[in-house]
Amino acid sequence: MKRLLSIFLFTCFSLLAQAQNRGLPDFTELVEKQGPAVVNISTTQSVRSNGRGAPPFPLDENDPMYEFFRRFIPRQPGGPGFGAPRDFESRSLGSGFIVSSDGYILTNAHVVDSADEILIRLTDKREFKARVIGADKRTDVALIKIEATSLPTVRLGDPGVLKVGEWVVAIGSPFGFDNSVTAGIVSAKGRSLPQENYVPFIQTDVAVNPGNSGGPLFNMKGEVVGINSQIYSRSGGFMGISFAIPIDVAMEVQTQLRATGKVSRGRIGVVIQEVSKELADSFGLGKAQGALVNAVEKGGPAEKAGVEAGDVILKFDGKPINSSGDLPRLVGATRPGSKVTLQVWRKGASRDLSLVVAESPEEKRLAGSGRPAKPLERSANRLGLVVAELTAEQKRDLKVNGGLLIVEVRSNAARADLRPGDVILALIARGESTEIRSAQQFNGLLAQFDKTANVTLLVRRGEMQTFVTVKGLPERRTE
Repeated sequence: MKRLLSIFLFTCFSLLAQAQNRGLPDFTELVEKQGPAVVNISTTQSVRSNGRGAPPFPLDENDPMYEFFRRFIPRQPGGPGFGAPRDFESRSLGSGFIVSSDGYILTNAHVVDSADEILIRLTDKREFKARVIGADKRTDVALIKIEATSLPTVRLGDPGVLKVGEWVVAIGSPFGFDNSVTAGIVSAKGRSLPQENYVPFIQTDVAVNPGNSGGPLFNMKGEVVGINSQIYSRSGGFMGISFAIPIDVAMEVQTQLRATGKVSRGRIGVVIQEVSKELADSFGLGKAQGALVNAVEKGGPAEKAGVEAGDVILKFDGKPINSSGDLPRLVGATRPGSKVTLQVWRKGASRDLSLVVAESPEEKRLAGSGRPAKPLERSANRLGLVVAELTAEQKRDLKVNGGLLIVEVRSNAARADLRPGDVILALIARGESTEIRSAQQFNGLLAQFDKTANVTLLVRRGEMQTFVTVKGLPERRTE
């Protein structure tokens, strides 16, 4: 009996040890094989002094890192008026990785931006000066080149098969410490960040710090799946959230940079917003999906194809648009001049439109008018809005046929994102859109709905247009 018990306990401990080993991955082989293809990047830039004999202090006093820099960066002696303005060298650090044995290296655009000299150091201590082949600030990807041969290179993976919760490894030079290795898991995929709508970022909890920028993110197969680019931080250091550019996005960019030195992107000429559940109900969509068109650029590809404000783009070139952030990525990755099909949702039904993609220039801004108008009355309508009809001059400036200026926001409307100065252009409900031409017409439309109805308004705000949903209507007009 004791022998059987001993065998049973031995088996249990063996299984437990195996489970623990499976849960704690070993990164040593990955680092040994892939580490030599990761490089340290140091850049030098000439900056003008502040006229006091010292270079400008790098941070504002309100910055969390100000005290650190004040204590540990040497300051030149002298007060106001000390010496004439002089040129100083500003140095910064980053990381990169070799993608071809003849010396092509990928890194972040912000690592090499405005650099006068770029120095690459390999793990075997060899150093090379690099030149920039091209940089794309929109994706924060840069391709640089050193004159060398038979260099170690990384293997590239497929970010599309990455799973949330999967182990990943970063190798880079945080704070200048070469070939530092950190590990963590994939926290989320397809993250959209402000001003970064061309990149579906990989979010991880891998420790990434200043100097890691441009370094590779590896999966457990030792394949690069991303370029470490940004961190979310209130202190200037790692706080558990870092973002990497998917390697497939980066490689598409580097292909164009290697061929032409710049990136050419597609553009269709629309302003879009996310489709919420309330907006989906207003437009008669079964679920919240697609990209809602706020405005269509006059003379642009979308207008020529027949796209209208209020359309919901469901597919681009056969690819589904699950959220509004999907559209800029798909359009941007499309070669200008390509003919594609848009599937749009309009007035309760889907339809296909043929469109020729144009090349993306600098962003254009729509014209607007900020002139005030006198309200027809000071009492609020059923939505809790005090409105005024636009003057002929305002209509001409805004290039609209009608609309109502919101003068004051009260009661129910205060819960929605409606503001004084907004111009109501249309009302959408039950899949139908009605252009607003007068206060009387607008109030008449509101009277048709019961108190449980959700009403969506197309609103002009400054130089942009947006859709705003007001949930529920009061039983009677609010005075």
